[in-house]
Amino acid sequence: MADLGGDGERLVSAARAARETAYAPYSRFPVGAALRFADGAIVTGCNVENASYGLALCAEAVAVAKAMGEGRRGGLVAVAISGGATPTAPCGRCRQVLHELATLGGTDPLVLCAGDVEVREVRLSALLPAAFGPADLDR
Repeated sequence: MADLGGDGERLVSAARAARETAYAPYSRFPVGAALRFADGAIVTGCNVENASYGLALCAEAVAVAKAMGEGRRGGLVAVAISGGATPTAPCGRCRQVLHELATLGGTDPLVLCAGDVEVREVRLSALLPAAFGPADLDR
């Protein structure tokens, strides 16, 4: 975890711990997410499923909602996602949700896609090229 050093390991550990609190009785695929901000704060979330499948909440969206509810607007520097044995990347919807928060602070966060052993690193902009954001509404 070249860009974050020990902070990357701490962030991945936080995502793995959040995964343990997931409510995933239908998919049986618990996911945890951890967001790291410029001030060092970490906000976590887990997926929350619902019997009406379309109402399920992804871990990243839960973490972003918690961060926004705490008044955080920008400053997102890194995200870790833990979803299983192999590295898990955010779904398309969550890429967009993460992009909105990152755009508020003008950042391109490092995304750590963590499996049980392997961790893949990628910038959010590589996961969501030509992203739609707040500036697109000002045209």
